Amino acid sequence: MLALIYILIAVLIASTFWQLTNVFNLKKNIATEEDNDQQGKLMFAFMIFFYGLMIFSFWKYWAVLLPESASLEGEQIDNLYNISMLLILFVQAIMQFLLFYFAYKYRGVKGTKALFYADSHKLETIWTITPAVVLAVLIIYGLSVWIDITDTSDLEDPIVIELYAKQFSWEARYAGKDNTLGKANVRFIKGINTIGVDMTDLNSVDDIPVRNELHLPKGRPVIFKFRSQDVLHSAYMPHFRAQMNCVPGMVTQFAFTPSMTTEEMRKNDKIVAKVENINKIRAEKGEDAYEFDYILLCNKICGASHYNMQMKIVVHEEADFNNWLSEQQTMTQVIK
Repeated sequence: MLALIYILIAVLIASTFWQLTNVFNLKKNIATEEDNDQQGKLMFAFMIFFYGLMIFSFWKYWAVLLPESASLEGEQIDNLYNISMLLILFVQAIMQFLLFYFAYKYRGVKGTKALFYADSHKLETIWTITPAVVLAVLIIYGLSVWIDITDTSDLEDPIVIELYAKQFSWEARYAGKDNTLGKANVRFIKGINTIGVDMTDLNSVDDIPVRNELHLPKGRPVIFKFRSQDVLHSAYMPHFRAQMNCVPGMVTQFAFTPSMTTEEMRKNDKIVAKVENINKIRAEKGEDAYEFDYILLCNKICGASHYNMQMKIVVHEEADFNNWLSEQQTMTQVIK
């Protein structure tokens, strides 16, 4: 397959140089009726190839897309994405067909002449108002989804977690029993207090710092507070359809409700197929087997090790999450 791609690229490059040679010799060559007819037919043939390649790509590579959302709010984002993509593909399919077909139909053949409109108020009105209305509907729908998933005022019993970004790692801090995070500032970073928690704030006493892994409860809303120590980062959790910039000097916020535990997602058909393919390749290389995990990534190029800025996410049933959380040390216990 890879060899075929290389051959195709070589043919395209050779064709490009051949066409450039013809362009530089335009004064010596005048297109004949036979040339025009041939070019028109080639455009029609390329249209068939183009649509065939598009259909093949959807069929072959559909499996590489993310599985269904692992958060309730992500389902709304998926709906918005699907509607937008279906509309784009519908318009693209029609417009590409017209471009290629008209290039074929109105090729330079003796005795044929294309219809020409100097002006048409009706056509101008149609192709101005129609896109404007469609885009307005999409934008309004998108804004309603965004407002709905970012408004945390009506969430019932949410857990509050701070995600602290720095080159090139993540740290988490869970609000304690009071469900309120204590104040924090880079000025308080010292020794083991690597995220700058203000320990003079009483709300900080029961906060729970966590490194290496982020644990979440299924079915319970999670409000994330994002901070950055140095440069602009972006917290990206693809399986939950969540992303928010981490901006130095300010706190940003995002919320979602996990809807599938890690174990449940590992049984998803797409995930199972991907894991099998990955492990087949790893086995050939003599590498250890891979197991799926949710992951937190940085989605802003933040420096030389940006690619390595990630954190494992584990989603439990709420009872298991509560047991895990009860075993963690608070800030007071850690700093002692």
